[in-house]
Amino acid sequence: MSHPSASSSERLVAALADVGARVALVSSGGGAEAISRLVSTPGASEVVLEGVVPYARAAVDGLLGGPQESYCSARTARRLAVAAWERAVRLEEASGTESVEARRRAVGAAVTAGLRTTRPRRGDHRAIVAVQSRGATRLAELVLEKEARSRGDEERLAADLLLVELAASCGVAAAGAEVPLRAGEAISRDVAEPPEAWRELFTGERSVVDAGVGSAVGPAAGGLVFPGSFDPLHEGHLLMARIAEEIAERPLAYEISIANVDKPTLDYVEMRDRAAQFAGSPLWFTRAATFVDKLAIFPQATFVMGADTFARLPEPRYYGGSRTTATRAVKLIASKAAGLIVFGRARDGVFEEAAAIDVPKALRDVAYFVSQREFRLDVSSTQLRRRAVAGSGA
Repeated sequence: MSHPSASSSERLVAALADVGARVALVSSGGGAEAISRLVSTPGASEVVLEGVVPYARAAVDGLLGGPQESYCSARTARRLAVAAWERAVRLEEASGTESVEARRRAVGAAVTAGLRTTRPRRGDHRAIVAVQSRGATRLAELVLEKEARSRGDEERLAADLLLVELAASCGVAAAGAEVPLRAGEAISRDVAEPPEAWRELFTGERSVVDAGVGSAVGPAAGGLVFPGSFDPLHEGHLLMARIAEEIAERPLAYEISIANVDKPTLDYVEMRDRAAQFAGSPLWFTRAATFVDKLAIFPQATFVMGADTFARLPEPRYYGGSRTTATRAVKLIASKAAGLIVFGRARDGVFEEAAAIDVPKALRDVAYFVSQREFRLDVSSTQLRRRAVAGSGA
């Protein structure tokens, strides 16, 4: 079975150095040999910033800001790659590299794998690699022939895949490297190369883009805005939008922040797939992780939200844990937003009226509470994602 040699690793490191790549790597569940191959290669200090091996689920959760619905999946691999990219940026900035340059040079590479163990694995043996750069999100998935290789061979294969995809993401050839496959095996790839405006948003060079046309022209003041993750967009969201338009008597635009208070930035595959749900409806991508940030982008806007979001507005954990900052944020939202249209939702089979939520009076004074009679649809994005994961067998 052919695997990259020491000389091919040297050529890869040299090629990455030539294009100025600065790489952070994450290996979870397998493929950690890729890190050792790189860091044991002369010249690696010019390329590799960090290698992290979060093996326990709690370690992965720590990197990604919470539990994952599946730990060996394309989504988790992409999230780990973005987390690695963000770590690469911080490490480059700490070394004195100017921020914009650090973000252009940073590369995050991750592999998550489910490989042979001491007990027969119920699901497939697989390795999933994601690489995040300013230019693209790259994904490669390989399902291995079950019980056809030793654990060591599967480990080496996962490492091969990571190094080949890392090279491809930087536009260089991993000379001498290949992923040795058995008959019937194939690598499934997905590469998202977004418009330049999306790249500038991802790296923080812009704060808002029109997702539909890739334009960086910002929104007008006084709009009706429905922020959310829309993961996925479902009929409950659509009904909320229609009711809000009737209440506000003007058309609505959706907003998705690719930045999050405690989770990695959304990658380009995620942005592409979420934008595709809206079928021509106005959608803004922003970096506005909090409502204070959103007010700077959408001045004098009326915001549409569910009960959960409304309840979170005064919570200190969304403001660095500071009660003082949270209090200031509440005052700013109450004074700068044109209004808040708030919908209730079902919780444990009981409908929670938005008007019953305990929040500061300043927020209640600018809120229009949609009653149960006006709206009730017991569906959530979390439930839909769990059903999708269960159906895929991931």
